[in-house]
Amino acid sequence: MTTKVGYEWLLNNVDSLHRFSWDHVQSILLSNAQSAINAFHRGTICETVKSCLENPDLLLEYYRTTDPLVILLVVSGVFAYIHYIVSELTKNYSQVDKSWSILPALYAWHFALHDYLNRGSFHPRLLVASLLITIWGARLTYNFARKGGYEWKGQDYRYPYIAEKIGPLAMAILNLTVIAPFQDLLLALIVTPLYLTNLSGLSKDNIGLTNIDFAAITLHLSLLLFEVIADDQQFLFQTRKHAVLDYVDKSKLSGDYKRGFLSESGLWKYSRHPNFFAEMSMWWTIYLFSVATIRQAGLTEVVGSYLNWTVVGAFTLTLLFQGSTFLTEYISAEKYPDYKEYQQSVNRFIPWFPNRSITADDSKKNN
Repeated sequence: MTTKVGYEWLLNNVDSLHRFSWDHVQSILLSNAQSAINAFHRGTICETVKSCLENPDLLLEYYRTTDPLVILLVVSGVFAYIHYIVSELTKNYSQVDKSWSILPALYAWHFALHDYLNRGSFHPRLLVASLLITIWGARLTYNFARKGGYEWKGQDYRYPYIAEKIGPLAMAILNLTVIAPFQDLLLALIVTPLYLTNLSGLSKDNIGLTNIDFAAITLHLSLLLFEVIADDQQFLFQTRKHAVLDYVDKSKLSGDYKRGFLSESGLWKYSRHPNFFAEMSMWWTIYLFSVATIRQAGLTEVVGSYLNWTVVGAFTLTLLFQGSTFLTEYISAEKYPDYKEYQQSVNRFIPWFPNRSITADDSKKNN
């Protein structure tokens, strides 16, 4: 456990150039890990936990004086352990999915609260970013809930598909290495751009929002609206499709309802996954807050104007979407005969005009 001197000493005695660097952050993590190991060997961890539970003020002091990234990673590890155990007991591997829209908001407010306890006031950047992530999370939680995601047996259809293909042993290994720990760590990493503001120092001078902050806010809200529209179009289509199929023979259907997937209307005419495009892009806008922090500190020439170590979150999320979308489309192509034509006509993510109309292809087939 770090002492009171640790985090405050870092902010008051280490210059911004070194504070923002990955090498220094890495040394903080290693130092805290070594302190935890030493405390374990001395047998003082239980005593410390007991003291904190008995004295809330002491718990708050430990929280305030411990590096916020260290706290984030510990909490992330705890959730990964819980998600793994529950998923193995229930064989429902969507445990992280149920927390996907909730944990990032909690992590964002953690950074904002930690900074507030040390600074004495909320940093505008942390406050705005936390509000944006909270709005994103609330909207995504609603969308996940209306599709039955929070039902006890609710599970991403891709997990049973994978389990059937690779078998129970390989699925258990995948859950142990990727599904639970990797995804929980990723939920922490995508919020780390806010951490640089925690490292920017405790001065109340020059903490206003910059043009980059306002650009990030505008882009984030625009992409959020884009995702809302895409998700609503998909939800309404799927709801109507299943309702129609209950009363009408599939052979009598036409257009997207006959094909089985949304392709000729709304945003889905210009992107096969407009909601995924917006989701990935929104976390790149959150990354812009770290860029704003560095530029505001005047370290652009040394640290880099637009690239710093917190980019790993948005970059890894983008890679994850590439892989998961590949599997999604593989299953869709197996299920829907016309899906491959849709793939050839419309971009996977970035919205753009289709190469050709699927309706026109259908007319050619009928002729």
